[in-house]
Amino acid sequence: MAKEETIPDPRDQIVQTLRAKSGMKQDVHKRTVELFELLKTTLSAVAEDLSNGVKEYDERLTIAYTDKGAMACELKAAGDLIIFHMHTNVFKLDQSNNLWKSSYLEEDEMRGYFGLINVYNFLNDSFKFNREGDIGYLVARIFLNKEGHFFVQGKKQLGFLYNDLQGSVLDAEKLKAVIQSVIQHVLEFDLLAPPYDQVSQVSVSEMNELNANVQVVTGKRLGFRFLADVVGAE
Repeated sequence: MAKEETIPDPRDQIVQTLRAKSGMKQDVHKRTVELFELLKTTLSAVAEDLSNGVKEYDERLTIAYTDKGAMACELKAAGDLIIFHMHTNVFKLDQSNNLWKSSYLEEDEMRGYFGLINVYNFLNDSFKFNREGDIGYLVARIFLNKEGHFFVQGKKQLGFLYNDLQGSVLDAEKLKAVIQSVIQHVLEFDLLAPPYDQVSQVSVSEMNELNANVQVVTGKRLGFRFLADVVGAE
């Protein structure tokens, strides 16, 4: 006589999922909050050090750190503004990512869930003159899992310097290196004049309001958003 199949108890399955996955997400979130506090401390120290390094050569060059609350902070580096923003949610890595083929994630799927810190680059004048139509760019994303391992997605050097998830645990020294790489990339990412044909026509209302609020949209790469690009591509 065939043995009767036992039907899993839905309550037990729900409790097991809550204990495993939801508990893991709480662990990831806690690590991400701790990382963001460390990022603030490190960013403040980096800003002070850079400010001391440049002010003796040129008083006009301002390097300043600002704490914007629990989920955001920023660094003003001359004409650039770099904003660090911590997301409140935990994300599972996209299944198309090659990291899923690594033994590190194959051994434990829960290692593939991450807290996320986004890094944006704006022109400082965009906020100074309240140019709400100006464009900012996502220059990097920092991913952190339950074990404190991390990797970074980003443009150029940011896309390949910090992609060893299994071998990289994020500490103050590594975080400082990531911050310095972000600053270096932003400073090398120059403002380009938009094509002439895009700005050759201006309305009367735009001209009348020009002194109060510049209406011509400004961005380092006008018409090109990093968000629409393939992350990590050249």
